Parts: sequence; C-alpha cells; structure tokens
Amino acid sequence: MTDEAAPERPPLRVGLFVTCLVDFFRPSVGFAAIRLLEGAGCTVEVPPVQTCCGQPAYNSGDRGDAKAIAAQVVEAFSSFDYVVAPSGSCAGMLRKHYPMLFAEDLEILPRAKALASRTYELVSFLTDVLNVTAVHAAFDGKVTYHDSCSGLRELGVNAQPRRLLNTVKGLTLVEAEDRDVCCGFGGTFSVKYPDVSNAMVSRKADLYRATEADYVLGGDLGCLMNIAGKLSRENSPMRVRHVAEVLAGITDAPPIAAKK
Repeated sequence: MTDEAAPERPPLRVGLFVTCLVDFFRPSVGFAAIRLLEGAGCTVEVPPVQTCCGQPAYNSGDRGDAKAIAAQVVEAFSSFDYVVAPSGSCAGMLRKHYPMLFAEDLEILPRAKALASRTYELVSFLTDVLNVTAVHAAFDGKVTYHDSCSGLRELGVNAQPRRLLNTVKGLTLVEAEDRDVCCGFGGTFSVKYPDVSNAMVSRKADLYRATEADYVLGGDLGCLMNIAGKLSRENSPMRVRHVAEVLAGITDAPPIAAKK
C-alpha cells in the first residue's frame, strides 16, 4: 500500500455533431455547445469530415443514400468517448435509427450500435452524464420552452433543459399549454404538407403568445426556425433562441431568423 493519489482521469473526449442547420444558419449554437461542454470539463473536437446525419433521406424512404451518409458519420465519430449534438432530432437519428438502418449489415451494425450508445442530445448529456446541475449565465427575460418531438419522444429530453434554465440568473420560465404537441416542422413534412404544417405552427404560436413570454427557447433549430417564421409573419414581438445560447451566455447574436 502507498499514499500516492490515484492518477487523474483524463477529460472525456467529445465529438460535436454540429448538424446541418447549425452549420449553415446558426453557428453560434455550435460555439455555445462547445463552451458548455468545455466548461463541464470535456475536450471537444469537431471532425471536419462530418456530414448530414442522413435524416432527410431516411424520412423520405431513400434508404440507400441514408445508409451511405450514416456510414460516413459512424466512421467520423468512431474514436470519441461520446458524441453530442445540439439537436434532439439529429441525436435521435444516430441513437435510435442507425441501428435499425444497419440491422441487416453485420459489418457496420456493431459500430452503429456502439455509436448509438455513446450519442446524446446536448442538454441531456450535460445533466444525465456529466451531472451538471447549474450554469453560470444570466438572461433578463421571461421565456417559454418548446419540446421538440424527437428530443421528447425518442430521447426523453424534458426536465433537463428546464432544470438548467431555472439556474440562469434573471430568467423566468413559464410553461405553455400543450407544450408537448408538434410545431408542424418535421423536416420534409413541412414541405410535403404545407397546409397542415402551417395550421400546426399557427396554433403553437397562439399558445406561446398566450404565455406573454419574451422568448421561445428550444433544442432543435428546425423547430425554432419554423416557429420564428410564423411569429415574424404575424408581426409578433416574441423572439426565438436555441437553449444552448442562453445556457452558455452567448446571446450577442440576433434572435433566430424567420423561416420564410
């Protein structure tokens, strides 16, 4: 026996799956994710060869292209301790759908399952894996939170963002009625069924306005762009932000632009 202290465990090596929408429309969400993960003690890397998660092709029935895209993702993120995405939708694709996509491909299936087991939505990872209980951020305003379908139903993301938001100095969280109902975006759904999608987001906008909140926050950029577009077209003063920006204190970027 010796009195020597046990060697320190190296920080978790996290691969950030940026997502297409964050990359093209809202890079500040990616920077916010990095700040939160590094603040929690992780080493964060962004593989430059990462691509789309393949969800648009998968949801459209194009299994061939979806598998080709997914195989690239599996390869790009194979070496990380964890894979984290600031999106319940993309994280859900990797975690829930990749194993099904490769169910008959015995060569890739074990790697797809391994990746799935290490993949998390950002706020869920912070709270459920890293045991983060509070953030050191301030945000002056009343907010309401939008639960995305994939994050809520596929990954169980519900209490986690609210728990951290309640530790943000100056922030007041109010809940909307039917907060678990879809906003009507659904990726290609909003393109295939625009009238149905518009009716759904119109009702969501009404419910959010009823809270008298200043901001709608959420964890999926597609949903947030859809909601921002409806609010903008109706000349609502409500603004929209990704929850990561608020939790990380990166709020100097303008609110999320409307999806026309």
